Amino acid sequence: MKKTAFEKIQAGLVEALSVAKGDAEPARMHVAPEIDVRAIRQKTELTQDSFASTFGFNVDQVKNWEQGRSRPLGGARAYLLLINRYPEEIKKLRLELASTETEQEYDEVRCG
Repeated sequence: MKKTAFEKIQAGLVEALSVAKGDAEPARMHVAPEIDVRAIRQKTELTQDSFASTFGFNVDQVKNWEQGRSRPLGGARAYLLLINRYPEEIKKLRLELASTETEQEYDEVRCG
């Protein structure tokens, strides 16, 4: 049986009270280490402009990440981790996707 939102909140409050009373240990939160975007980009042997266009980022975004003014979060962070691990495969997929989109756009214009 699925718990309702109220039951989930109630369970969280009961757990919080147990922690506050010292009856339970607080859950540990995993905080992933910072991502070194510059190192990832250098691994691909691309300039900031080429890295941004190859992988679909804004060049200012890449610069800000590399200079520590902001950091990648959520999907961008996960995507960068994939690029770091599989740079050539991701490049290939991006090129395949781009050619497919171009073919579809061409067909829509031609047939439309």
